[in-house]
Amino acid sequence: MNEQPTAPEHTNSSSNTQDPEAARLIEDAARTHNWKRWGSYLSDRQWGTVREDYSPDGSCWDYFPHDHSRSRAYRWGEDGLLGITDRECRLCFSFAFWNGSDPILKERLFGLTGSEGNHGEDVKECYYFLEATPTHSYMRALYKYPQTEFPYGGLAAENRARSRNDSEFELINTGIFDEQKYFDIFVEYAKAGPNDVLIRLVVHNRGPTVARLHALPTLWFRNNWSWGRVGEGYVQKKPCINLHSPNSFITTHDSLEPFYLYAEEPSVSYHPVPLFTENETNIQRLFGSPLASPYVKDSFHDYVVHDRKDVVNPEHEGSKASFHSSHDIESGQSLTLRFRLFNQAEQPREIFGSAFDQAFESRRKESDIFYKERLPTGATDEERQIARQSYAGLLWSKQFYFYSVSEWLEGDPTQPPTDPKRKKGRNSDWAHLYNRDVISMPDKWEYPWYAAWDLAFHMVPLSRIDPEYAKEQLLLFLREWYMHPTGQIPAYEFALGDVNPPVHAWACWRVYKITGAKGKRDRVFLARAFQKLLINFTWWVNRKDVGGNNLFSGGFLGLDNIGVFDRGQPVPGGGVLEQADATAWMAFFCGTMLSMALELASEDPAYEDVASKFFEHFISITDAINNFGGTGLWDETDGFYYDQRRVDSEAHPLRIRSLVGVIPMLAVEVLEDDVINKLPGFKKRMQWFVEHRGDLARHISYLVSSGERVHEHRLLAIPSKERLSRVFHYLFSESEFLAPYGLRSLSKIHLEKPFEFRTDGHVASVEYVPGESRTTMFGGNSNWRGPVWFPINYLVIEALERYYHFYGDSFLVEYPTGSGVHRTLRDIAKDLSARHVGIFLPNDAGYRPCHGNDPRYAEDPLWKDLVLFYEYFHGDNARGCGASHQTGWTSLVTRCIERKY
Repeated sequence: MNEQPTAPEHTNSSSNTQDPEAARLIEDAARTHNWKRWGSYLSDRQWGTVREDYSPDGSCWDYFPHDHSRSRAYRWGEDGLLGITDRECRLCFSFAFWNGSDPILKERLFGLTGSEGNHGEDVKECYYFLEATPTHSYMRALYKYPQTEFPYGGLAAENRARSRNDSEFELINTGIFDEQKYFDIFVEYAKAGPNDVLIRLVVHNRGPTVARLHALPTLWFRNNWSWGRVGEGYVQKKPCINLHSPNSFITTHDSLEPFYLYAEEPSVSYHPVPLFTENETNIQRLFGSPLASPYVKDSFHDYVVHDRKDVVNPEHEGSKASFHSSHDIESGQSLTLRFRLFNQAEQPREIFGSAFDQAFESRRKESDIFYKERLPTGATDEERQIARQSYAGLLWSKQFYFYSVSEWLEGDPTQPPTDPKRKKGRNSDWAHLYNRDVISMPDKWEYPWYAAWDLAFHMVPLSRIDPEYAKEQLLLFLREWYMHPTGQIPAYEFALGDVNPPVHAWACWRVYKITGAKGKRDRVFLARAFQKLLINFTWWVNRKDVGGNNLFSGGFLGLDNIGVFDRGQPVPGGGVLEQADATAWMAFFCGTMLSMALELASEDPAYEDVASKFFEHFISITDAINNFGGTGLWDETDGFYYDQRRVDSEAHPLRIRSLVGVIPMLAVEVLEDDVINKLPGFKKRMQWFVEHRGDLARHISYLVSSGERVHEHRLLAIPSKERLSRVFHYLFSESEFLAPYGLRSLSKIHLEKPFEFRTDGHVASVEYVPGESRTTMFGGNSNWRGPVWFPINYLVIEALERYYHFYGDSFLVEYPTGSGVHRTLRDIAKDLSARHVGIFLPNDAGYRPCHGNDPRYAEDPLWKDLVLFYEYFHGDNARGCGASHQTGWTSLVTRCIERKY
């Protein structure tokens, strides 16, 4: 019987509004209610990460493999299966399952490491993020769990046997789902208050016969006591979970108030058995050392799978606890289990009464209301569902991320000494970096660490549904404990010092405009971002313009293997690499900073001077890329921009038609005369520049358009109208860049004509590869040599809209090239948006291009409405490739849906 708390039911002050979720966001931002304290911040994978790697050579996959994850306490985070945690990842909750056949308890998602997968690391599970609201007041996800033995060894062996020319071997390819012998496990969370989380598990037996499932809802503390550290994020006294009643736990933690976890009352068919152990490493299993106590991290695995009763604490206490129950579920039937996690201040009057299930229905309806107001009214039901799942993936992909580089390099007082080589190895020049925040991840399994340029793209769609979080995330990466003292923004944990494209300013500018109507925008946010971005811009100028001639060499720039060699390393055969994309990115950065400065100058004249600086710097970069040494990085014969290798004074273009040569068209800004006329200091300097620097001022286009009133504006862009048209000839050719579902990253012409680079007796080549990578460069799990990628495609769409704003209907372009049909740039932008949305829409036969030819997703009602938002898409048929849950930047599809209408 429940021990009923007597405190009053939490009153949701949002419940009387027309949009309760929007009201919760306002309350959270105002700090009147801490609605975001609990959320989907638990990683999908902590093992195999750089943070957990203390090896001398940086072999993180080998140092902490999946086989260790059930037995070894993590140092920097936690992981689990569709779980939640508080924003400091102190107390965690998730589910574990066992089907009676698997060799291990299913506590976390399985996948292959970078060396095991034939195309790099890859999760080998079927799971889907279905719904989520920004405050995590409602979340729903699905895990498909096979009823027969999970093929851990078979997946590894088959992928190991396959070459890079073969497709990946996925769980669905093993045939394990063919006879419907699986459980559909739906995990739902609904908040009755900021610290009152209702949890519902619904399991459907899809198989032909009765099947048994063991369920273990598990509550545990992240181990922040074993490392001999003091200070923020650490405790000296081990926290504890105790049995509070036959079906409830109570927690004790030095920095977290007591929480209760209740399981619904025992019944004829439900007998939850409380289990307790410690979140401590099983040093006997892993290292052959004697245990001080039998109660270790993997005790529940041994208790359930190996029927060992001596491994759980009979005193009913520990830092990890679970309610274990087993259920025989008839074919076609379902099982529902209910749990509730809350603190003392928000104890409900009734824990599992009728209001419990009603709360889920209320939160689901509130989610519908919230998204109805934020999706285009003209969107189809399918498009709205795609957007909803995309936003769900974006929100489920938040993660508590903890990484103090100085502590990581030193090692911990209570642990074995680390190899001295580590102090001069990976990330050793980022000792200032201290990350301990909830951050938007690209994919919480394949990329459970931030990537700076990914995150910039995440924030653009996220700003539609959670403006404050989007702004906070962008500012976070500009703070002094993130940004390097030199001004560099950290890239990602494998190499914090790698160079990502400078898109952070663009994201800040877009979020600024998206999150407020004109005249009501957050100028404090814009000013805060601008001041720090000045430092980052200076870093680029000082570090990446080797010759001081405004031609930049950024390195690989996040495009992984797009080049013929690793552009982050010394140039084979000597010389320096002058990059069309690095140079164009700097112009893009410069133009965005100009627009930001002009906006800020409208209320603060102090910004006029720096606006002039960015105006002139933009034109200098434009002049360099077009004219340095004669033609800059422009190839007049081909009519395209190329990287070039410069040896002494001689330039050798690398004639690869790729996105490298398309990025120059992204650097475009339109200056309105009615804005300029309000800024006398800027206007005066601009007029002087135009009059006295005609050699550079030729790069400014000027247009007077008429409508209801005369409208004067100026265009700053790298390509002239004539050069832009020549780039469009390739970009919109179906035999080159234009694919059925977007723009390819490499021209298809390189299928028949691979580019070759010969030096020192070696030949390297670039050929069109529309799917997964065939090269090991950057791990081989990403491919920029043919597939369609959302981030650059989206920037192209935006650029076309800006060009249209300047040229209007007078600039018509043949689209597709050779079709004889000419369209405005606005219409082309709309069509490209529609092509991207089409990646996820079912065709007449029910097949979604993103799922390839798998009939389940087209014909099976239990699969066909499930959508995965992959990292990138096959250049010919849009089959999803790479990380399968990279809803981060692929959630830009929501913006494409908006642009269709």
